Amino acid sequence: MSSIPTELRYTKDHEWVRESDDPQVVEVGITDYAQGELGDVVFVELPKASASFKQRDVFGTIEAVKAVSELYAPVAGTILEFNKALEQDPALVNRDPYGQGWMVKVKVKDAKELEELLRADGYAKHVGE
Repeated sequence: MSSIPTELRYTKDHEWVRESDDPQVVEVGITDYAQGELGDVVFVELPKASASFKQRDVFGTIEAVKAVSELYAPVAGTILEFNKALEQDPALVNRDPYGQGWMVKVKVKDAKELEELLRADGYAKHVGE
């Protein structure tokens, strides 16, 4: 059974979103369920700061021993920062998906999109837990 923190929001594509002290800035990563399905992560390709995306645009890829998967923007916005640590140690996604394995920080274009994301109980139902 995977971990599903209650303070986060989720997408059906297995990304999580953590709101910050600044209501316009969120942190994004993949869920524990997703990393478990992928297996050992060997490479993560992320956008550089200042790249902009619409909601559901592909913003990167994650490569694991089992598969390569696209990453989808949970909300529209602009990348403020990407997790440089993943360049040297992509397995952080496996070891700490909700902490050191975060992927990008995004300046949200429309905060209403955050309300469209799943809460923990909805995501748990989505993955059958």
